[in-house]
Parts: sequence; structure tokens; C-alpha cells
Amino acid sequence: MRIIAGTARGRRLLPAKSAAIRPTADRVRESIFNVLGQNLDGEDVLDLFAGTGALGLEAVSRGARSAVLVDSDRGAIRLCRGNAEALGFGDRTRIIAAPVSRALKLLEREGARFDLIFADPPYAARAVLETLGEIEAAALCQPGGRVCVEHDKRESAPESGVALTRVDQRRFGDTVVSIYRSP
Repeated sequence: MRIIAGTARGRRLLPAKSAAIRPTADRVRESIFNVLGQNLDGEDVLDLFAGTGALGLEAVSRGARSAVLVDSDRGAIRLCRGNAEALGFGDRTRIIAAPVSRALKLLEREGARFDLIFADPPYAARAVLETLGEIEAAALCQPGGRVCVEHDKRESAPESGVALTRVDQRRFGDTVVSIYRSP
């Protein structure tokens, strides 16, 4: 696994050693950024269920101002920290070691807002619906911001929620990426 583009292009990421951490494949990540746009100058990014931190760190490499990486797995937190430091992004990366629902409430209390939110919840029934609902309830997405959710092909993603509307959906084998936009 490596950073695909930007200032850290080609740099390798520390690999996940646990089966509990399911990193987004390079080709899927590349396709996601082809849809989202190559340049993320000045955007603030939130990476939920971050695993290795690859999505958030890829965004920083492509010009994002900052990334918040959230995971509750200790191994994932070590990977996020190690990858951020190895890439020289430690000063632009915040790592929150907590379950996603608790981290979202913390960020809501802090008044945080993000231009781009990644979520790669465990593949399980209703995980997409629950995750989108928690993101909307916390009101963390800037107006016009995007939410990118990775999920299993057997789990359907809603067309819209309270504050988000699906604008794109791509399938990569068993993986589906649904992209939402805030009004």
C-alpha cells in the first residue's frame, strides 16, 4: 500500500497486520480520488474507521489542510500515528482513539466542520445507514461538503438522508463506494 499522488506520491504505508483492519485497496482509493478530484487544497478531512489512515493521509498528500483520523482499534491507531509521522504529516493530522459514535459527539461539541468525510464502517447490515445517520446528526459536514462511504455490495446505501444526497456510486468487485453531498 502506498500514497498514490501529491507531495508523498509513491511513499509506502505501514501495512495492517490484523485481519480486523481492512485497508482500502490502492486501485479503489485511486478511483475515489478520481471522482472526488485530484486537488483538495485547503480542505479539512475526517477519516472514520481509519484503519491505516490511508484515505485521510492521501487527502493530505493532495493538499488537504488537515485530517482527523478516527479508529477504536489500538493497532489501527498505531498505524495511523506511524504513517502520519513517516509521511511528515504529523502536524496536519489529529488522531482520535475512540469508537466512531463517541468521536463524532466530541467533534460536534468542538464545533468541527469538514469538507470531506470518509467512512469505511465494518461490513455489516445497516452499517452504512447508521454511520450516515450519526454523521448527519453531528452536523459535521460543511455546506457543499462530501461524504464518501465504502461498503459491501450486499448492503444498499440510501439515495438520501436528512442532510445528504447521494451523487455518485461506484462498484469495485465486492466493494461499493457511495458519495454524498451536503446542500
